[in-house]
Amino acid sequence: MRLATLLAGDRRILAAHRADGFVDLAALGHPSELGAFLRAAPDLAALAAAVAAAPASARVEATTVHYAPPIALGAKILCLGLNYTEHAREASYARPDHPVVFTRYASSFVGHDQPLDLPVASIAFDYEAELVVVIGRGGRRIPLERALEHVFGYTLMNDGSVRDFQVRTHQWTLGKNFDRSGSIGPVIVTADELPAAARDLAITGRLDGQVMQHATTSDMVFDVATTIAYLSDAMALAPGDLIAMGTPAGVGNARTPKVFLTAGNTFEVEVERLGTLRNLVRHEVS
Repeated sequence: MRLATLLAGDRRILAAHRADGFVDLAALGHPSELGAFLRAAPDLAALAAAVAAAPASARVEATTVHYAPPIALGAKILCLGLNYTEHAREASYARPDHPVVFTRYASSFVGHDQPLDLPVASIAFDYEAELVVVIGRGGRRIPLERALEHVFGYTLMNDGSVRDFQVRTHQWTLGKNFDRSGSIGPVIVTADELPAAARDLAITGRLDGQVMQHATTSDMVFDVATTIAYLSDAMALAPGDLIAMGTPAGVGNARTPKVFLTAGNTFEVEVERLGTLRNLVRHEVS
């Protein structure tokens, strides 16, 4: 199943995809907010049947909505750095012995087909194609062998990074959290539609159609289960929390000459069997 968070004016819609478009889950009696929906632990088989049988009145007209980032209210957005060996090498870091973790905030993201803002304060705006885990069942100190039971699904991220701000200090927070500098979406694909732990899926980043990053998710240093178990030692994970699993080699900052995003560029993140996240870059709007 594929779920999306859509915006119709100021109204936020949690919708399920089917062949003729999207179905508003609120019209089927489900919460319209992603976190509340996940906390209710819906039966996916029953939901799929209800979506397939949903009346025309529950259908969402694609021309009247746009994609919002699928982020639950109050969700933690935890991100791994240097989680592909070749990316660590190109960034002049050793392969990490433990997951390198930083956080992003919801205000730093836009949805699919929404513009990214080129920061006025920087000329080093970079791209990062990433796979994202969506937590469906919360927990603390989750055993490694049970970790995948806590995954609801997966989505995509461009972890847009403002490199000059990122490297000014040992903490990356500022460079990773410029407003509208990253994107998430377009949909959440439930875990049952993918290989366990989303292994062996091709991940690609394209700039104006040119492949800049390409790897498979099996190249990750720390896999999904290991990461969930590790993070839950420190904090309780909650339904709707997001874990970005890091980016492959090929980022613009590591190239010679460096390649940074400029206004008018389009960057795409594609992961096999999940789809494509696409965003145009525009000058920052005050």
